[in-house]
Amino acid sequence: MKTNYLVTILAFLFFVACKTEPKKNEESAEPTEIEKSVPERIAEAHGFDHWSDVKEITFTFNVDRDSMHFERSWDWETKSNTVTAISGPDTLTYNRNSMDSIAMKTNSGFINDRYWLMAPFNLMWDSNNYTYEHTEEATAPISEEPMQKLTIVYANEGGYTPGDAYDFYFKDDYIIREWAYRKSNQQEPNLVSTWEDYIEMEGLQLAKQHNRPDGGTSLYFTGLTVSKE
Repeated sequence: MKTNYLVTILAFLFFVACKTEPKKNEESAEPTEIEKSVPERIAEAHGFDHWSDVKEITFTFNVDRDSMHFERSWDWETKSNTVTAISGPDTLTYNRNSMDSIAMKTNSGFINDRYWLMAPFNLMWDSNNYTYEHTEEATAPISEEPMQKLTIVYANEGGYTPGDAYDFYFKDDYIIREWAYRKSNQQEPNLVSTWEDYIEMEGLQLAKQHNRPDGGTSLYFTGLTVSKE
C-alpha cells in the first residue's frame, strides 16, 4: 500500500477448508458421499466448481474515503500464474511461480485485492493454514440480522498476518453478506464490512461492493472480466 492507512484497512489473508477422505460403505464396499464442510459449501455457493475453467480475470480495486481515492488494476492469467499490475503510471508483469523482491512486494497487493474479490475461493486455496468453527445461530455485526457464522483462525506462522481471525456471516444459501477481521484473534473486530452487489460471471458469484458501517469507507471493483478456456 502507499500509505499506512491503506495498509491498515486492506491487509488480509487467505483461508482453508478441512478435508476428509471418502469412506466405504460397510455392506456394499462402495464409496459413500461425505458431507461437505462449511468452507466447502461457501466456496461452491460462490462458483468454485467453475474456477478450473477460468483462464484469465481482470479487475480494478477501488478505495474511497472522504476525499481520498485509491485504485489499482490487475490482469491475472490463471493457467500460467502471470500477473500484470497497473497502478498509476506504473505497470509490472511478473510470474507468481518465480518472483524477485520487486514482484514479491507487488504481489502482496495482488493477494490483498484478490482476497476482497474472491475470499470464498481462498477458503479452498489455503487448505492447510487455518482452523475453523461454525456457529449456526449468530447476529451479523452490521445489519444485526440472524445469520450463520464461520470463524477461521490462521496458524501462527506463515502468511501476511499470522494468528489473525475472520468471521464470515451468511444465510442458508452460503453466500457471504458480512464479515469481520480480528487481529491476533482478539475479541473485538478491527474491521467489519458488507459483501454486496453480487454479479454472476462465467459461473462465479463475485461481490463488487464492500461498505463499512460508519459510511466513511467504500471498497469496490470495476473493470471486472472473466474469460474461460
